[in-house]
Amino acid sequence: MADELVLYTNPRSRGRIARWMLEEVGQPYRTEVLDFATTMKAPAYLAINPMGKVPALRHGDAVVTEAAAICAYLADAFPQAGLAPPAGDRNRAPYYRWMFFAAGPMEAASSNKAMGFAVPPEREGMMGYGSYDRAMKVIEEAVSHSDYLVGGKFTAADVYVGSQVGFGLMFGTLEKRPAFQKYWERLSARPAYARARELDDAPAKH
Repeated sequence: MADELVLYTNPRSRGRIARWMLEEVGQPYRTEVLDFATTMKAPAYLAINPMGKVPALRHGDAVVTEAAAICAYLADAFPQAGLAPPAGDRNRAPYYRWMFFAAGPMEAASSNKAMGFAVPPEREGMMGYGSYDRAMKVIEEAVSHSDYLVGGKFTAADVYVGSQVGFGLMFGTLEKRPAFQKYWERLSARPAYARARELDDAPAKH
């Protein structure tokens, strides 16, 4: 029997990224929706993720947390889905580059902007992203060169980076630049994204 996939999530969280990735992978999985104030902070879940945050993924006895790591793990665990360049392929370089750029500099820059924090120019060297404007320019150029980030083919990097772009456009932490809007329009038209959105939006209606 195959190891069970379990997604721990909340529809108002980054768990939406992991849900989309699971829908792209196309493997059966079970969902446990947690509440921020209760079940997410209960001992049973803290044993899975001591941060008390979602998403988390359990695959048999393996546990993965952090949305970018979950995307990368699923792409490698189910290579038949074709969501990551194979080991040894030179396209692993941009694949890792943009996945980690979005998880580090891009998210930090966006989060700080949302909190109203601007890095003083003389302190930019201390920050992994330098400045918000520089980080946004880098990702804008990356999504402008091709329909997808890696070798002209949709990968898990697009799930993660695309989610950051989509959230940023929705919540105003990214400027509505044409390159961002066109990239997100392409990704949000994917059937797997539509399925994930429908599943996550359903509990929110009750």
